[in-house]
Amino acid sequence: MSDTELCYLSATEAVARFRRHELSPVELMQALIARAEAVEPKVNAFADTYFDEALTKASRAEAKYMKGRTRALEGLPLAVKDLTAVKGRVTTKGSLVYKDSVDDHTNPAVERLLQAGAILHARSTTPEFGNNWVTTSRLHGTTRNPWDDRYTCGGSSGGSAAALAAGTTTLATGSDNAGSLRVPAACCGIIGYRAPHGRIPSDPPFNLEMYSAVGPMTRTVADCALMQNVMAGPHSLDNAAIRPKLRIPQRLGGIEGWRIAYSLDLGFREVAPEVKSLTLAALDALRSEGAEIEEVELGWTEQLTGVTRRYLGLVSSGSPTRDFGDQANLLCDYTHYYLQNRPAVSGRALYEAFELANEMQSTLGPILERCHAFICPTNATQAVPAELKPWDTGLTINGEFVNPNYGWVLTHPFNMLGRLPVLAVPSGIDKNGLPSGIQIVARAFDDVRAYRVASALERVRPWLDTPERRPSICGV
Repeated sequence: MSDTELCYLSATEAVARFRRHELSPVELMQALIARAEAVEPKVNAFADTYFDEALTKASRAEAKYMKGRTRALEGLPLAVKDLTAVKGRVTTKGSLVYKDSVDDHTNPAVERLLQAGAILHARSTTPEFGNNWVTTSRLHGTTRNPWDDRYTCGGSSGGSAAALAAGTTTLATGSDNAGSLRVPAACCGIIGYRAPHGRIPSDPPFNLEMYSAVGPMTRTVADCALMQNVMAGPHSLDNAAIRPKLRIPQRLGGIEGWRIAYSLDLGFREVAPEVKSLTLAALDALRSEGAEIEEVELGWTEQLTGVTRRYLGLVSSGSPTRDFGDQANLLCDYTHYYLQNRPAVSGRALYEAFELANEMQSTLGPILERCHAFICPTNATQAVPAELKPWDTGLTINGEFVNPNYGWVLTHPFNMLGRLPVLAVPSGIDKNGLPSGIQIVARAFDDVRAYRVASALERVRPWLDTPERRPSICGV
């Protein structure tokens, strides 16, 4: 295989080749490092790299394969979001405030990935504190979409998504409390999974907060399942972690005779024509696999955006990051903007969020019992500038002004319904040459249904599997 083909090799195929002694973990790591050296100046997906150490660990993994003593992810390169703790590593959270902050522990889900043999070779970029829809910061600069550097890779797990699309990592992690994992997945044409709350353990205190989740980001459905099967399960330090452990089957059945519901706009969002068209094309592909497709009305309104913002404002209001004192001059301009324009919150915000979530479930819940899955776009448009500011007035869809803060995403409703599995997958390439994506939502805690629908779609419309379906970056 060429070096570029190695860079886009799936994790499941890489492990199979390692075990057959047809490929060495060292060869894969070398290919990814070379790729990063070529494209990182343009994409800027990595906040930090550990290439020399990664090559040493890849050599050890190679020796383990020769002895036949390997773990589930042995030798696979992994990029971990620079918002997630890794013991002994600097986690900057995308901020000058934490540029020298070394972690004293590893996030439980990341620890499981490393214990399963994955090799941390890079930290992926995030906006400051993960609080922005585009990935840019004073500390690390702007991470750009590998498909077109004028546009955003999304946020806040933008570096992970961009690295997967650019072929500089095999696996990556993300986190999500309003869409931070799924929005970048759609922007970059990769897969991101927001599992039901509690499926994958995480760090306190936000392991107990239902909107928040950490999750896998990959290029194939099988790789996503592989990661989830390692990350998921009860954990002694997280009493929200669900028992027993759920495993996604290696082989997923078809969807013949399944009923799939959809909405193109959730009833309240302005959506670009090309996003709608690609969503319908994905639904047609599922129809060709034997599914019955029906459009539904949810009765949701823009009210839920305000409720989401007030709830998250309440949750974060007691965080130490709200009081920067003499370090305030180190913050990004958008962080100052959000702090100055945060919604007024009170204890009412908590009750309001619970009340509205139950109203939303009263319409979507019966649909998900009658149908096997619900599908909608992930983002309303992909043509979002890489350095969009939350006060910008130039973002429009169908000639209408779109609020840069929440106005172009359709993800946060499913954080409100945090026990529903939501798998974000590509739907195709739009007229601007940018990827678009859909969200596959299943009933509470029924992860396998979402994976079966995604697998069926991937069989008909594969992603990033050939050079023609990958971004061209710096001519390579």
